[in-house]
Amino acid sequence: MKKLKLLNYSEIKPRLYQEFIASTAIKKNTLCILPTGMGKTLVAIMVAAYRLEKFPKSKILMVAPTRPLVNQHMKTFRKFMYLKESDFIALTGKIHSSDRKVLYSKGRLFFATPQLIRNDVRNKILDLSDYNLVIVDECHRSRKKYAYTSVIEYYVKQCSDPLILGLTASPGGIKDKIEEVKKNLHIQAVEIRTEEDMDVKPYVQEINIEKIYVELPEEFKKIKRYLEEAYRKRLNWLMRSRLIFSLKVSKRVLLDLQKEIGNMYQQSKDFMTAKALTTCAQAIKIEHAIGLLETQGVTSLYRYFLDLEKKKKTVATKRVLKDPDIIKAMKETKDLYIKGIDHPKLEKLIEIIEKEAKRKPNTKIITFANYRFTVEKITKLLEAKGIEAREFIGQAIKNGKGLKQKEQIEILNEFKYELFNVLVATSVGEEGLDIEEVDLVVFYEPVPSEIRSIQRRGRTGRTKPGKIVFLITKGTRDEGYYWYAYHKEKKMKKILKGIKHGFKKPEKKKLSDYVS
Repeated sequence: MKKLKLLNYSEIKPRLYQEFIASTAIKKNTLCILPTGMGKTLVAIMVAAYRLEKFPKSKILMVAPTRPLVNQHMKTFRKFMYLKESDFIALTGKIHSSDRKVLYSKGRLFFATPQLIRNDVRNKILDLSDYNLVIVDECHRSRKKYAYTSVIEYYVKQCSDPLILGLTASPGGIKDKIEEVKKNLHIQAVEIRTEEDMDVKPYVQEINIEKIYVELPEEFKKIKRYLEEAYRKRLNWLMRSRLIFSLKVSKRVLLDLQKEIGNMYQQSKDFMTAKALTTCAQAIKIEHAIGLLETQGVTSLYRYFLDLEKKKKTVATKRVLKDPDIIKAMKETKDLYIKGIDHPKLEKLIEIIEKEAKRKPNTKIITFANYRFTVEKITKLLEAKGIEAREFIGQAIKNGKGLKQKEQIEILNEFKYELFNVLVATSVGEEGLDIEEVDLVVFYEPVPSEIRSIQRRGRTGRTKPGKIVFLITKGTRDEGYYWYAYHKEKKMKKILKGIKHGFKKPEKKKLSDYVS
């Protein structure tokens, strides 16, 4: 079998479907959709090696959404390609622009966030005319004003012979969004593989998915009734003003409405528009409080109320805090917090992890939670039970704590070498990071996104069977979010099949057939 000279075959053995996908991607702008853990990055490496061999004087750019992911990709490319270490360059905003300009002239493979590349092209620090391949990781983000879109537009304008490879495990469950991604990446071919495809199936491991339900305690339901009454008052006012047409509205609808009213207020500055804007803002705050109570627990809600009290700057916040029902909800929440009562999901989570740790002392578990303070709470509870756990959160936000990139890498390395059992992560652990395969993934709460759900689940079942547990509070948005993501994923797979058959099938040749 013919081989690419730049590939380190002692480290990798390409699978047949990877060869087929790469054979398309070396000829056309290709959208590569592969399940998490099925080797999208290796496809990119094969295409990059082919292009560098065919065009020895050319350069290659890979863009990824976060700096940790940028560095991870460079490390993987280095491992699998025979090139000098100086040929691989990861770029960050911490490198001075004048130094970046010098680096662009020296390297062959560049790794960066799209924001950095967009700015460097705009500022004429970078010219993309010499780049014969741009790889876009997590390319489902190539929508609206995200920087990927600008980078690709600059690339196709500056390069006389551009080639684009988009990589994703989950492009989304809405056809228009997928079509937008294809359009923005100038896609000419789509290569899709699912777990059911015959050439992928041998590499797919069995994953056991379990839904564990808990009841919302009566004390929680009492607080919820107060919050819902306050919420209903705001929605009724918005309905009477013909700004919404149902009491059953999502947070997204309210956020979009707030933006629309805000634009109106900028034009009119009249009293009724101001009142509408304030009422909508109040509804959003109360809706968020209900969500915290249902899905996170007393500690999260109590901290949110404290935060509102500290920020009495806006009219909306002041009016929320003066509402009699909110005052009652705050008192009940404080009483439960003082008593140490919290969400029953916490107790169930500890029980699940203790059982798994007893079954397998060196087990590796990831627990995902949406909020940093929930991650903190879970980690402390696990450590109190003698279970080694670490928080894995994003970088510091305004007036808050966070992990520096170096700290994130250190934690992942410790997890890799089994220095602790449980990684408790926010969404920073979802997308693309090189987190070692785990035995168990726990969703502290379901997420209303098929993309995020797929990314979380992809942390297990790569090379061996895995298990996934969803913790769901009955009769709350937990249930709604779970089924929303479930049906969106089913719809996405149906759409992808349609897209797959909509393109002319490529010739059945492997990448090696193109290599002399």
